[in-house]
Amino acid sequence: MQSELNCDVLIVGAGTGGCAAAIAACREGRSVIMTEPCEWIGGQLTSQAVPPDENRWIEMHGGTVTYQQFRNAVRSYYVDHYPLNAAARSNPHLNPGTGFVSRICHEPKVAHAVLRQMLAPYESSGLLKIFRYVEPEASDVQADAVRSVSFRALRGAEGFTVHAPFVLDATELGDLLPLTGTEFVVGAEAQSETGEARAAKVSDPGNVQAITWVFALGYDPSPGANHTIDRPAGYERWRDYVPNVSPAWTGKLLSWRDCYPYTLAPRENMLFPGEYDEAAGRTGNAYFAYRQIVGAKHWDHDHQPHESTLVNWPMNDYIEADLMSDDPAERERALVESREQSLAVLYWLQTEAPNYTTGSVGYPGLYPQGDAVGTNDGLAQYPYVRESRRIRARFTVTEAHVGTEMRHGILRMPQTPDPVELIGKRGEHFADSVGIGHYRIDLHISTGGDNYIDCSTLPFYIPLGSMIPIRTRNLIPACKNIGTTHISNGCYRLHPVEWNIGEAAGALAAFCLDRGVEPAAVHDSSELLDDFQKRLEARGVRIDWPTTLAV
Repeated sequence: MQSELNCDVLIVGAGTGGCAAAIAACREGRSVIMTEPCEWIGGQLTSQAVPPDENRWIEMHGGTVTYQQFRNAVRSYYVDHYPLNAAARSNPHLNPGTGFVSRICHEPKVAHAVLRQMLAPYESSGLLKIFRYVEPEASDVQADAVRSVSFRALRGAEGFTVHAPFVLDATELGDLLPLTGTEFVVGAEAQSETGEARAAKVSDPGNVQAITWVFALGYDPSPGANHTIDRPAGYERWRDYVPNVSPAWTGKLLSWRDCYPYTLAPRENMLFPGEYDEAAGRTGNAYFAYRQIVGAKHWDHDHQPHESTLVNWPMNDYIEADLMSDDPAERERALVESREQSLAVLYWLQTEAPNYTTGSVGYPGLYPQGDAVGTNDGLAQYPYVRESRRIRARFTVTEAHVGTEMRHGILRMPQTPDPVELIGKRGEHFADSVGIGHYRIDLHISTGGDNYIDCSTLPFYIPLGSMIPIRTRNLIPACKNIGTTHISNGCYRLHPVEWNIGEAAGALAAFCLDRGVEPAAVHDSSELLDDFQKRLEARGVRIDWPTTLAV
């Protein structure tokens, strides 16, 4: 017989949003059960191995105070536990790995350790219980409210059922939505539905962004170092694979040539920064440096490490099957083949990739670095999921609310100054704001055959209405499953925004318990909404951008 458990707030999924939700609910004194299919909590930050993708104001304002505390704790962890040199120890803006995708590229294992530290007081006090290696399999829904969720164990233990007055869906794919009968949207909407400039002409529920099975890659510079793995199954397929997307890709996916996301023009990349060669046309990314998570320049001279990076490149974007398909066989194929593709990328790098340092082929000194991601083979514990099922919400955020071009007719390229007429401009201001965020609309190649979709956005807001299902009364989305579109999800899916969504969701559940109301009532009542927003601000959740922002 299954165990029956009770709590105030059930959080299904311990990813970035789930952890933030647990912190928010527990600090209000509410009992929380949080479940997770992987060994590690943290999602994008840990088990999916993606360094934080953030906005340029994140050090001073562009996220919640709790998210900034997490970032500071990551830096402190390195100072406290790693043999860093004096310059690194004294740098308040230390970027541990030196990667240029983020101001704070770090090893996923460090993010996991820091999140465990942040949650430890609540676990020790008994407010928080975390169950790993479990996934939801059934729910009891009565009168449009979720009364309980039942879980199956993935590693031999018995399943259990959790009863809670509020249930947060913090799963990577929005798994609770079909399980509870909550209305949802998946895939690409038609332009006639959303009015978005970049929406598809025809809706396609099966058109979702690529998943990527990220892996950690170390480099041994020793002369003669050879760490070549066994030839992976299906290697020839992936070596010769050309993604079927429109506009067309530049050729084989396993190549130093890819599409520049903003213009789709071909560009020539390289592995290491020292291989940059303008005369040879190699002016794109140095891939190793892009998401580098161990930077030797920060280490004491007597303890120089092998440098390492995370491979989340166009080469291992997988689009041949949909992880949210209704067909279990297709979901399994997506998991198996995306791992296979990433292993093929590793083998190609070691054996056949043009080596612009030596003039030959292959970098046999590369090797999978499992300790960084908590696995034996160096592959992350779970694929990086960019797009989830999304609730049919009271309010849906579209490109028109956040896109620079749709709001002001200006197509702003990255790394270029803001046009004067954009200084101080914001996305649509929502009176029910429960947070802020900023990132470009960034869609990778998709299962429906779309090439990159990428465009500028303005600093934007997270409306409470996007977090309230149109019917289900006590289910709250807590990550990428809020009321966005296929297009607008491209800027709401990143780490600090997902954290903010989760933190707002946990705080909303606690607030509703305190007041004896449901989320819809908070949205409907100006008095309740004002009280809730004041509580968020008191806890460090910023619901508005400053009047002026340094550019």
